[in-house]
Amino acid sequence: MSDPRISDPGMSDPRMNDPRTGEEPWRALDPRTIAVHCTWMGAPLGSFCLTLLATGGRIDLRAWIGLAAIGAVFAFIAGSGVITWRRTRYRVTAEAIELHTGLFTRSVRAIPLHRVRNVDITANVVQRLLGLAVLRAGTGGGGRSGELSLDALARPEAVRLRAELLARAGTGRAADPVLATADPRRLRYAPLTFWVVGGVFAVAGAVWRVLDGIGIEPWRIGFVRRAFEDFGHSALWLTIPLALLAIAALGSAGAVALYAESWWNYRLEWTDEATLRVRHGLLTTRSVSIERARLRGVSLREPLLLRAGGGASVRAVAGGLGNKEENRSRSVVLPPASRDEALRVCGGVLGEPFAPEGLTAHPRAALRRRVVRAFAWCVLPPAVALAVLGALLTPVLLYCAAGWLVLSAPVAYGLARDAYRGLGHGFRGRLLYVRSGTFGRETVALDRSAVLAWTFTDTPFSRRAGLVTATAAVAGGEDGYRIRDMPAGSAAPFAEAVTPGILTEFLERGEQPPPMRGFVRSS
Repeated sequence: MSDPRISDPGMSDPRMNDPRTGEEPWRALDPRTIAVHCTWMGAPLGSFCLTLLATGGRIDLRAWIGLAAIGAVFAFIAGSGVITWRRTRYRVTAEAIELHTGLFTRSVRAIPLHRVRNVDITANVVQRLLGLAVLRAGTGGGGRSGELSLDALARPEAVRLRAELLARAGTGRAADPVLATADPRRLRYAPLTFWVVGGVFAVAGAVWRVLDGIGIEPWRIGFVRRAFEDFGHSALWLTIPLALLAIAALGSAGAVALYAESWWNYRLEWTDEATLRVRHGLLTTRSVSIERARLRGVSLREPLLLRAGGGASVRAVAGGLGNKEENRSRSVVLPPASRDEALRVCGGVLGEPFAPEGLTAHPRAALRRRVVRAFAWCVLPPAVALAVLGALLTPVLLYCAAGWLVLSAPVAYGLARDAYRGLGHGFRGRLLYVRSGTFGRETVALDRSAVLAWTFTDTPFSRRAGLVTATAAVAGGEDGYRIRDMPAGSAAPFAEAVTPGILTEFLERGEQPPPMRGFVRSS
């Protein structure tokens, strides 16, 4: 937004810094922000140094031109940083937090204090070394218009400003009941995550791209070439398990290191009677605040490996945390930990016991659907492909197809049964419970008053089986939570019992709500 009454806050209009005018003074960002803006130079300079090492100190004209370009860009970025710092001012009035920035195009952005839904403090490793932090105040609407970022402030000033914003937004101070703190014993759950395998390949791919980008062919590096040659001339029955073991070991070490960096100094607490705050991070620190009024429920997440190890993690289902991607990163209130601790944290966030046991089971038709899908998508396609190739090329592939069927069919059936056992729904008191999944099982407890609409969907196959999927829409989290494959005859009565009044008109006429239609609760 722009304001013609303001031409240059704190620079050309001295009245804005004059306490006699009765207006709040404009404040400047920390001058060390300029040094942070220049840290992007680390990557190109690092690439230049790697080129020197790889070529033994011999660089060509292209490398010198690149170095000159880096120097010119550095001078430009540093100068722009100085100008940006001098032209950026902010202030907190009784009604809003305002930010004035820009050189050629000047603008004032403001967020009314009563619309502030979250105030986050983050700091990467460079900012921490310089004693700085980035403060973001958002309305939860997502996008740039719903967030105001101050990059960067002295950390004490950022902490003080967060308290000021929360206080002026209407939250008071009270006791600080701590729900959870850092515990080194949780590190044992770090290897039970995706990063044990996926992280190794992600890092290897990133290194490969960096080397390829600076003109180094990774497959021509001596030890890489020798490793591939030795692997190809060795007994595969021995080298493949050893390679998998090495990947698992590297992945476990990386997962533990990533877990420690992300959740160092972790603390979850009610900072006052209306604000839940989670703080964590070693190199990059983060502090996320969630208003109780925006809290819709909690999500207990139990991926397959973590569930096998007796662990779980917890996310808050809340509005005002940005778009879906931002919500997924900001909503984590407990990292992978023991399931008992996760249940306790869920209860602490909800303010009442979290009780996901004894949910309503789903009909056997739901099991049949999962078994059919597992065989149709995971078991049969590879077997058919191997059988066709075996008939065309070599009988050995026919034996491979038979072996695949023998090995994969029991695994697929077991996973399908586990997915079926994971289905469940019900409600107790003010909470609606929804559970589903096998690879990423999730149990969600939603405040029934937060359910704004119901959507019922089916397919020709589910309709033939007498099943329907009911989706409870809420203003927060994933926006909608699905009760998969529940009996079609009980879907509408269950929704009416959870949120009385939404489907009364249809039930009184003895009708079933048609699929693919939402029923929005009137306020």
